[in-house]
Order: sequence, then structure tokens, then C-alpha cells
Amino acid sequence: MAPILPGSTIGIFGGGQLGRMTAMAARTLGYNVHVLDPSAECAARAVADRVVAARFDDADAAAELARHCDVVTLEIEQIGAASLAAAASHAPVRPGPRVLEIVRERAAQKAWLRDSGFPIGPWRDVNSLGDLERAVAELGTPLFVKANHGGFDGRGQVRLESAAGAPDAWRELAERPSVAEKGLGLELELSVMVARSPSGEVIAYPPAVNHHENQVLAWSVLPGPLEPEIARAATTIASDIAVSIGLEGILGVEMFLTTAGELLVNELAPRPHNSYHTTEVACVTSQFEQIVRAVCDLPLGTTEVSRPSAIVNLFGDVWLGASPPRFDRALAVPHTRVHLYGKPGPRPGRKMGHIAAVGSTTDEALARARDAFAALRQP
Repeated sequence: MAPILPGSTIGIFGGGQLGRMTAMAARTLGYNVHVLDPSAECAARAVADRVVAARFDDADAAAELARHCDVVTLEIEQIGAASLAAAASHAPVRPGPRVLEIVRERAAQKAWLRDSGFPIGPWRDVNSLGDLERAVAELGTPLFVKANHGGFDGRGQVRLESAAGAPDAWRELAERPSVAEKGLGLELELSVMVARSPSGEVIAYPPAVNHHENQVLAWSVLPGPLEPEIARAATTIASDIAVSIGLEGILGVEMFLTTAGELLVNELAPRPHNSYHTTEVACVTSQFEQIVRAVCDLPLGTTEVSRPSAIVNLFGDVWLGASPPRFDRALAVPHTRVHLYGKPGPRPGRKMGHIAAVGSTTDEALARARDAFAALRQP
């Protein structure tokens, strides 16, 4: 198959920060960019040639997007099946419908991982309060109950501490189909970003180590400080998943390293991933350029880390303090960079940007990013 060369048009389902950053990388490579997003004022609006304002389940709008594009990719998994089919009738959609059928629903994703022989933690399918109560009896507590659809960044998720809390947890999830995951003793959380082109080329970035607060990523470092055998095993798992699932694009594979030394797959994200924003400063080829290369069937870029890096996420809370963020003070910290997403209306918990930093070690990079974050919040 022929590569889709610069000068062509890339369509993106989703115009949030990931779509915006993908669009920026695509434009740097000389592509035109069209975006479909429910909001005409989405973050990607400022860098896209065209925004189709429509819901992700609007098949007519999806067809209208793809009709003017040479390839279509995405920044969010929750795209309606009819929309994907409508888009695919006009342009290649990468990653394709089969990948999204597997990953967009947590129960289907976990079943596919299990049936494909990849290591995952104990879990149960939950479709009723009775199912949840049985899951508590079989898996014990703590138990993490997550809605099948959506529910990222801690939303649509409940931590269940005792059997008595099952009715409240089920109501909090609006009685939606969910999965119940056994709470595990964790040494750390990590992720691997892997890319695969339609021609079959596969390449992975080194694993990142991530720290979450309130079930939302707070900071990440690359390369993650891991034992070499753990890093190799994680990379192999992620690459094997990409091949097995038939990926065309990029895939973030979230994993747990348990205190017992087990490496377990947590979730899959067939799009750019928050933990690999570090690649913008750490690598010659960022994850955003990599997805453009992958979906256009260009040679994949190097994933070597040129210098250790870290990011600290910026949430809307920073804007809602007694004084506005002091970006000038943050930027005065050497070897740091502030990246804002262009989102209107900051609110608590909403990702508005991140601070990236580099250093001679990941510890030094993280310390610089944290120093910049502290300076930003000074009155």
C-alpha cells in the first residue's frame, strides 16, 4: 500500500488536548487537519483547518469528516460504531473498528486480554447489584468498580471497601454495566506506548513510570526507573498486544507491577496517552508525530530517549486560586516547559496543561517540574 504523504488531509475524531497536539504535529509535517468534536470551540479549533461540530455517534457528520480526508484517526475511544463505518466508507480509519470494539468497553477489553493470554488481575463482569455482591464475596475488598463505558481520569469509578457498601456503589455508578477489579498490592504503575503501521512495522517507547492521585495521573517520568528485565517484559507485552489486536496507529498499555513482582495489564488506550507527553522533550519523535507517521504508513520514528524527562499535570484548580497562575515564575526554572491546551473554562480536576522538564536523571527532571509547578502557584 502507498503511504499517505505530506500535503494530504488527516481527520481526527476528537478535538481535545490530544487531538490538538496531534494536529500540531501533523501540521509540522505538512498535513492538513480536519476535526470532528461535539464543541465548535474545542481545544483543537485553533490549529485545525476545519472543525465539524457534531456528536461522536452522528454517522452523517462522520461521513462528512472523512469525505474530505485521506485517513482518519482518533483521540478518544468512544466513537459510535455507525460513525466508524460511515467514515470508513470514505477513508481508512486507523485504528480500525475491530480495535475499538475491543477496547471501548472494559469488560470486552478484559475478556480479550484474558482470552489472548495476556496477564491481568482478577476481575468480574458486573451487570446488577447481585453481580457486584458476588464479586465482593469472590474477590474480597478493596474492590475497584468501573463503568464499562467512559469513566477515565477517575470518573465513573468507585472504590468499594466493604460488602455493606455495594448498594451505594451500584447507585453511584447509576446501575450501569461495569467491571469489578480486585484491589492489588502495587509496587508501582507504568505504561508502554507502542506504534504499529499498516505495513506491520512495530516500535515501542521505553516504559514510563506514573504516579496517580485520586485515580488521576499527577506526574510521569521517562524512562521509568525499572529493573531491566521488568522493562523488557513490559515492552514485549505491549508489542505483542499491538500485533495481536491488529493495531494501526499507537497504543498506550497501562500496567501494574505488584508487590509480588507480577506484571499485569490494566487498560489499553489506542491513542496518545498522558504519560507520554514527556516524549515532546525527551525524544526526537514525540508520540504525536508517531501517530501521524503510523496512520499514514510512513517509516516510524526513533523512540530512543535522548534525555530523561518528567511531566506534572496542571488542573483547573490552579486557575481557581486566590491569584492567577504565575507562568513567568514557572518558566524561570531552568530546563522546563509549560504546555497549555487552550481549553476555556477551567474547573477543578480538568486538565488544562502540563509542565515538562528534562534533567540528567529522571529524579532531577521531576524535581525541576515540581519546582516549576510550585513557582506557578506562588501568590
